[in-house]
Amino acid sequence: MNTDKPHKSGYAAIIGKPNAGKSTLMNRILGSKISITTHKAQTTRHQVVGIYSDDDTQIIFLDTPGVISPKYELQKAMMKTVERARTDADLILFIFDPTDSHPTDEVIELLKSINKPILLVVNKMDVIDREKAEQKVALIEKKLKLKSIHYVSAIRGTGTHALMESMRALLMPGPPYYPKEDLSEHPVRFFVSELIREQIYLQFQQEIPYSCTVEVISYSEDIDIDRISAEIIVNRKSQKGMLIGKGGTAIKNLGIKARESIEEFIGKKVFLDLHVKVREKWREKENWVRNLGY
Repeated sequence: MNTDKPHKSGYAAIIGKPNAGKSTLMNRILGSKISITTHKAQTTRHQVVGIYSDDDTQIIFLDTPGVISPKYELQKAMMKTVERARTDADLILFIFDPTDSHPTDEVIELLKSINKPILLVVNKMDVIDREKAEQKVALIEKKLKLKSIHYVSAIRGTGTHALMESMRALLMPGPPYYPKEDLSEHPVRFFVSELIREQIYLQFQQEIPYSCTVEVISYSEDIDIDRISAEIIVNRKSQKGMLIGKGGTAIKNLGIKARESIEEFIGKKVFLDLHVKVREKWREKENWVRNLGY
């Protein structure tokens, strides 16, 4: 009689506000191997952010961007997110940052409309008192039906093992969808451009983040350092000045923060060279939007 456990596989959509610790958690779950992500042409329609595999499990994590976009883009982005999670995900990881003072109502509203098991992942437990976190969680529990609650520190790795076990328990038997050594559909430079873009969102106000896109021009790997050159493309000439800042202070600060987040992501030292280019009204020109990978 074959007593082997059946192989389980499934899709998990990660939903949460930026800065809740999504990429740190992904790195923790996937291990530092994410830094040697291989790019294979896939024809799937998922935005796969990471693939976790062991002997008897494969969990494909779907990224769900757009929960905090400006109002005019918000509905569009959220609808895409909702649709993808509704159709493709087997379970939802709701990453919640209990140290965030802003309400997560938009995320909660979005989750109410998705009929899938929700695991609440309360991150950053290394910097907040458990009792305080539990008070915030009690408010979420009133609004959402949760399958389980996990208090974790993605940075330290505490609580992630129990989280993985809960996810495994919810998955159905099935074959792996991807080769076991794959960690993502995206090449590393995709993640690098996203991390730079995230810093633009965090450091600039008003229209700047929504007028920018980032293109990685070159990426060379050395044993102890990766050298990356990237262009930030803006919509108007005036935006270039804002990004560079007085005496270059803004771009320098952006470079430092982006470099730190890339180093955390790939797990090694990075030399990052940033330039700002103006592509007049690139957002309105279909060929530009296409060329820039949208």
